[in-house]
Amino acid sequence: MKKSLLWLLLLSCCSTPCSGSGDEPDVRCLKSFLRSVVDPGGALKSSWNFNNATKGYICGFTGVTCWSADQHRVWSLRLSGLGLQGPFPRGLQDCASMTGTLDLSSNSFAGPIPADISLQLPFVTSLNLSYNGFRGPIPPGMGKMGEFLAHVDLGHNQLSGQIPLELSRLRFLASMNVANNSLSGPIPAFLQGFPAASFAGNDGLCGAPLDRRCPASARSRMQISGESSVGAAVGFVLGFAVAFYFPQWFSRRLHPYVYRFL
Repeated sequence: MKKSLLWLLLLSCCSTPCSGSGDEPDVRCLKSFLRSVVDPGGALKSSWNFNNATKGYICGFTGVTCWSADQHRVWSLRLSGLGLQGPFPRGLQDCASMTGTLDLSSNSFAGPIPADISLQLPFVTSLNLSYNGFRGPIPPGMGKMGEFLAHVDLGHNQLSGQIPLELSRLRFLASMNVANNSLSGPIPAFLQGFPAASFAGNDGLCGAPLDRRCPASARSRMQISGESSVGAAVGFVLGFAVAFYFPQWFSRRLHPYVYRFL
């Protein structure tokens, strides 16, 4: 329901200015993307020609899918297997109407997945970064994409560290694949309903659905982490309640510090 409402809102917002200057954010997005990648085979350069005055010309670019024949906004970028190289591409935040898929699989991208990926891709429903050379941790910030992200494929990279508990915020997650990386630690409970194949090839991962029990130390760390998160949330709620129902007490406690500051 929320996705449908978002799409209707975006359609209504761009129904008038989708020609001329209305295309500019998406054009800027694609230009930044092209500048930030290495394209040794010319797969993008041969198609992404910005010297074009035709209405909606970007919708004919390789890998670009637009909303419709009349809505010349980028819906999805499907750029699998084009031999692209470099770090995670820049400029995607300007493709603000991209609510479909970002597929960069089977290329040679490397380096970390950006910590602020939720700001760059706030509305995508499918993210496929598999079969690349991404390394480092899975960014906890990916959990902030929870309103829309439903399909995640990070398999066959060089990702390390634990699967962040923040991914539990992905409320509509329907598929998750992190197979064949260098991840370690317990598989969080909210992911244990996915197939074992989604986690295979990570020698350090343990727990269901893998047939590999976690050592007691790993289980206790996971439990402590979960309890800390709950405790922080409870503490915040209690603090808010005290400030709301006993403002005079709260004011007295803060007054000396306010006075010193002033």
